[in-house]
Amino acid sequence: MIVIPAVDIKNGKCVRLLQGRMDKETVFSDDPASMAVRWEKAGAKMIHVVDLDGAFKKSPQNLISIRNILERVKADIQVGGGIRDTGIIEILLDLGVKRVIIGTEAIRNPGLVKAACKAFPGRIVVGIDARNGLVAIEGWTQTTRIKAIEVAKQFEDSGVTAINFTDIHRDGMQTGPNIEETRRLAEAVSIPVVASGGVSTLQDIIDLLPLQKVGVVGVITGKALYSGTLNLEDAIRVSKQNSPCYS
Repeated sequence: MIVIPAVDIKNGKCVRLLQGRMDKETVFSDDPASMAVRWEKAGAKMIHVVDLDGAFKKSPQNLISIRNILERVKADIQVGGGIRDTGIIEILLDLGVKRVIIGTEAIRNPGLVKAACKAFPGRIVVGIDARNGLVAIEGWTQTTRIKAIEVAKQFEDSGVTAINFTDIHRDGMQTGPNIEETRRLAEAVSIPVVASGGVSTLQDIIDLLPLQKVGVVGVITGKALYSGTLNLEDAIRVSKQNSPCYS
């Protein structure tokens, strides 16, 4: 199981939001690239970058910061936030992004995901963010009546590389990941799943490891790393126990 540190960017700064609320931010660095370098030095093979402004404004807003990260690290970078068309996907991939995450638009326009998977095989991730099992969109400001599992199932056999599944209620709260919801989603589809939201301690990583058997191949963690309750080197060491490769 790969441990993926998160670098969330707002107004060119590395921040963390509480449950995705733009008015509940903590700034950790004025230089997101330096944080990416830090996580790479600690052993990260992939870094999860989110353009928070892009998620709210419906198009990427922090391309300069993303480019700076790509110039300074060799780790794979996956990027999400405001990705609404194939033109933006192509721009990001041309910059050197390894994987592009489609969230809101995957709900509004599933055809975009399927077309992107054909045009850019192995490079497309679907981001499913949920409250109480129901999908949230538009930077988590709107909750739909669509179940997360229903969304995941419609992308079976479409070529999606992975599903990033976030439990919004737990995001930034450091209350532990939603093991059961993550398990249910992973069991419902054959697409690899990456868990996100709530990771606080090394024990949380250990608790997720049994889900490898049902297709959970990674975990994204942010606030725990920045606040110091989780050491990335320790998390990576533990995660390598009986771990399938996510590459």
